[in-house]
Amino acid sequence: MECSLVSVLGILLVFPLFHNLVTVSGQNIPAVGLFTFGDSSFDAGNKKFLTSASLPQNFWPYGKSRDDPKGKFSDGKIVPDFIAKFMGIPHDLPPALKPGADVSRGASFAVGSASIVGSPRDSLTLNQQVRKFNQMISNWKVDYIQKSVFMISIGMEDYYNFTKNNPNAEVSAQQAFVTSVTNRLKSDINLLYSSGASKFVVQLLAPLGCLPIARQEFKTGNDCYEKLNDLAKQHNAKIGTMLNEMAETKPDFQFTVFDFYNVILRRTQRNMNYRFSVTNISCCGVGTHNAYGCGLPNVHSKLCEYQRSYLYFDARHNTEKAQEAFAHLIFGADPNVIQPMNVRELIVYPVNEPMREFWEDPMEEKLSLVES
Repeated sequence: MECSLVSVLGILLVFPLFHNLVTVSGQNIPAVGLFTFGDSSFDAGNKKFLTSASLPQNFWPYGKSRDDPKGKFSDGKIVPDFIAKFMGIPHDLPPALKPGADVSRGASFAVGSASIVGSPRDSLTLNQQVRKFNQMISNWKVDYIQKSVFMISIGMEDYYNFTKNNPNAEVSAQQAFVTSVTNRLKSDINLLYSSGASKFVVQLLAPLGCLPIARQEFKTGNDCYEKLNDLAKQHNAKIGTMLNEMAETKPDFQFTVFDFYNVILRRTQRNMNYRFSVTNISCCGVGTHNAYGCGLPNVHSKLCEYQRSYLYFDARHNTEKAQEAFAHLIFGADPNVIQPMNVRELIVYPVNEPMREFWEDPMEEKLSLVES
């Protein structure tokens, strides 16, 4: 087997840092935990433990690709499940609210309909999720928490509901709302940090106006609803700078940012490059964009024949095929997609060591960049 000088040096450099940790077979990464927070995109099945209502995601066709609906908003696995697999965790990331769940390698605290501000019904705000983590914190040692990965994906509900409730909001009102949301997000990340977390992955918002539900509700046809996209862009523009400032003032604070906005935009605008035949309507649902009723017992939802050709499984959530691709990007892609480092690099970055590189604001959206 051929072995380059660079790879040999890499192994020699990494081994002394982590010789006292169990490593994942075949990869020079320590066996640490994964904790996720956010909304339905990362919900591993927590929602059903907060309500007695019958939830569509607990039934077919959710879980269709695995013949096993588990309360996840997908036809199969979701991004954290794949990240867990790449990290050597031997099972899908469990919902933290499930009694008796094996949380030894982490858990999902994300809940469908979660928001950063407000009081979501039958859900938890991000702040409440962090407080739930603190209630369970005795399950993990302090140094294990410090070495583990904390992923956050939230904000969709905040901006979608704001747009529905304030369709004619002036620019100043939009800016004020974005500021209130991002300030609260910063506060909640600080709360996690004060609980011992030091390695953060923050996923930017997708182009929310391109979701099938937005196209259907706002009657845009084949176009995206740009008012909603503008809010997502305003939100995203604040995240990298905010995290840079936190890393500069907290020497052991480490982070990376996943540019989910442009990842989705590329697949929407150049869909066949990524082998998605349909990117503007859902695989499951009813309406002009199949954006309502997936899984509801009293709705005769349409269901596509081959979900792997669709970017979206339901009104707001991606298919398992897309989610697996996103997980690969998060775990091992280059700075065109995730910066200042990918999750594999974040895991092996020495704890308590200040970051050497920070998030850089791209001058413009460069859709021609090649992902790797």
